[in-house]
Amino acid sequence: MANVALLSNPNSTGNRSILPEVRSFCVKNSDVFHYEVDDVDQIAKALQTIARVKPKVLVINGGDGTVQAALTELHQGGHFGDTPPPVAVLPNGKTNLIALDLGAEGSPLKALERIVEMAKHDLHEHLVDRELIALSEGEEGGKVVLGMFLGGAGLSEFILYCRHKIYPLGLPNVASHVLTVFAALASVLFGLRAKFLPDRPSPIKISLIREGQYSGTFAVLIVTTLEKLLLMRRFARSKQSRGRLQFMVIEQQTGAIIRFLFSVLFGRLGKNTQKGIHLEQGDMIRIEGQNSNVLMDGELFQAQDGHPIILKSTKPVSFLKLAA
Repeated sequence: MANVALLSNPNSTGNRSILPEVRSFCVKNSDVFHYEVDDVDQIAKALQTIARVKPKVLVINGGDGTVQAALTELHQGGHFGDTPPPVAVLPNGKTNLIALDLGAEGSPLKALERIVEMAKHDLHEHLVDRELIALSEGEEGGKVVLGMFLGGAGLSEFILYCRHKIYPLGLPNVASHVLTVFAALASVLFGLRAKFLPDRPSPIKISLIREGQYSGTFAVLIVTTLEKLLLMRRFARSKQSRGRLQFMVIEQQTGAIIRFLFSVLFGRLGKNTQKGIHLEQGDMIRIEGQNSNVLMDGELFQAQDGHPIILKSTKPVSFLKLAA
């Protein structure tokens, strides 16, 4: 039996160049069972097959959307019974938030080589627990999707703007993200409106059960269980807050945006209370609005009046952390 099962999505942006080398590596290493899917709808069948191999670790090679779909199926499909294998994520796709949180940076192939070597030994010291976000659309018995990072309000509009208007330009990822940031700042700081700029976010109502409620138009909404974020490195969790969703919302006001930017630059985010910037933790979060977009690990959902998006945290899930 193979120690490592690798689930790859060839359609992920990063795989278009690296996948031939990954395939060659897998052919030469009997410790790796490689399964490719062309669509996330094939992930259930993939995991059903992988379960027969009984790997020590499941490695996901794709973007955040692929990781989300695999985590959802892994922990709801029952293919591994009550003991699903720990998950490792290769740095791939456009954003790699989940991979970064688990210490996977640089070349996906180098990360895979390290995982294969680690799997030859006891993995216990390399395992970490992370809760997931369970997202449902407020319907009894409806679909529940698992992920680790949700962006809404203006942030979701910026992500969609980057996806639909900037990425098609064919620029490198870094240039695409920088251009999106400038367009977002032009929109929220100076109130500029144009077809080539991001759409204005819709008003929403956010309720944290037992923790309060926020209503209005917001530049940024983030809900996450990740411990390391690109802009929230100081917003670390205490042991007492395990199992709770981390929540940040920034009001769509010039002063709040400027305070947020300075807090990030000088590492003071979350150290003290600042007007227009709200950092909270909650067991359950409801998001309501009129056709208000939210994105969880790349997948788009819409919050409607009377049909809220409901977020809860799951029990801890085991992941393989590559960084020391």
